[in-house]
Amino acid sequence: MNWFSSRLRLRKKVDYGLISIILFLSFLGAFMFLPLLFLVSTAFKPMEELFLYPPRFLVSNPTLDNFKQLILATSMDMIPFTRYVFNSLLVVGVTVVFTILLGSLASYPLAKHKFPGRGFTFSLIVTSLMFAPEVVEIPRYLVVNYLGLVDTYSALILPNLAFPIGLFLMKQFLEQVPDEIFEAAKIDGANEWTMFLKIALPLIRPAWVTVVILSFVGVWNDASSSTLFTQSEAMKTLPYYMSTINGQGAARIGANAAATLLMTLPGVLIFVLFQRKVMSTLAYSGIKS
Repeated sequence: MNWFSSRLRLRKKVDYGLISIILFLSFLGAFMFLPLLFLVSTAFKPMEELFLYPPRFLVSNPTLDNFKQLILATSMDMIPFTRYVFNSLLVVGVTVVFTILLGSLASYPLAKHKFPGRGFTFSLIVTSLMFAPEVVEIPRYLVVNYLGLVDTYSALILPNLAFPIGLFLMKQFLEQVPDEIFEAAKIDGANEWTMFLKIALPLIRPAWVTVVILSFVGVWNDASSSTLFTQSEAMKTLPYYMSTINGQGAARIGANAAATLLMTLPGVLIFVLFQRKVMSTLAYSGIKS
């Protein structure tokens, strides 16, 4: 009986500890959700609530006037709003596709082949992760200008194809696949392309989701590339256009809030839809066999 009582007390302690952890993590999750909630609330605030002091966190009388102001502001420009949307969708789509393709092609030999300079090459890739995009803006512009690509879609796409974090994740993910699978395929007569297309690509697909999200968010929110690599207004992307609206002062504060919400939502929705695969990729990418 004493043994049963001690086990029951121990079980209660474990349960209380688990409940405490869940409550603590729930509190942290709710706290981290507050900026997004404030962003959504601000986008629907009427003008009188936007200038309240002290500012009110939640909207009392939600309205769509801010979005109407945004549409009105875009309709008065020489370049139609749809042009900026088309430019962004084209650049993001092509960049994401080629980032996945090039990353997959590069990660396979780095993970499953031993060749001279492999360690040094991977060290360069890891080292490049330490550099912020602003550090390499001038070298990128010099290369794009030398190639004669300024004010073209290629200037907006090619610099973003160098995506070391995506290559790192795919290489680390592919390293978890046992080498025996590829050795068995070689014994059966499969060549390198067959092993890449039939074995490596299907196994690396979970890592694609993470790379797609990271690449999409990075390119979708990139306004500096339009400023740096394009001159004509017709070649600008949506983030650049939204940044010009955000710089028009207090008169457009409502439109600014609506524009910020519209720019943030796509990345948030993609992450929410695929967050399980993202966590799985990040977990597997840090495991060593």
